[in-house]
Amino acid sequence: MNRPPLHGLVETCLYVSDVVRSRDFYVEVFGFEPMGGDDRIQPLQVGPGQVLILFRRGATLQPIPVGGGFIPPHDGAGEQHFAFGITEDAFEDWKIYLEGLHIELESEVAWSQGGRSIYFRDPDRLVVELITRGVWPNY
Repeated sequence: MNRPPLHGLVETCLYVSDVVRSRDFYVEVFGFEPMGGDDRIQPLQVGPGQVLILFRRGATLQPIPVGGGFIPPHDGAGEQHFAFGITEDAFEDWKIYLEGLHIELESEVAWSQGGRSIYFRDPDRLVVELITRGVWPNY
């Protein structure tokens, strides 16, 4: 059986305690564009065809009816981790920018296989990584 094609990762979700506070953080720090929402969900446009969805923790534990079906229950907790790609040329600029926003840089890594990472936390203590090319074989 042949595997049908995929077209990349379209959306990912974070579970936060206050979606408006988190939306404001990601809009201020990264300039992501809000795409509607309410006190339960705040979708943000990260880039073309890429969506970061902020869900209020515990607000998606029941099926959510939508036209023609439903979204299955889901949730998450703990100090989760995710990464946004940056260019090597922008690495130092990102460090200066984050420090200017009084965001504590928790760690910086120079990977043995190439590439570098900066780690910091969002308002819910989720680990945000900014990563340059060279860390993964495909990035």
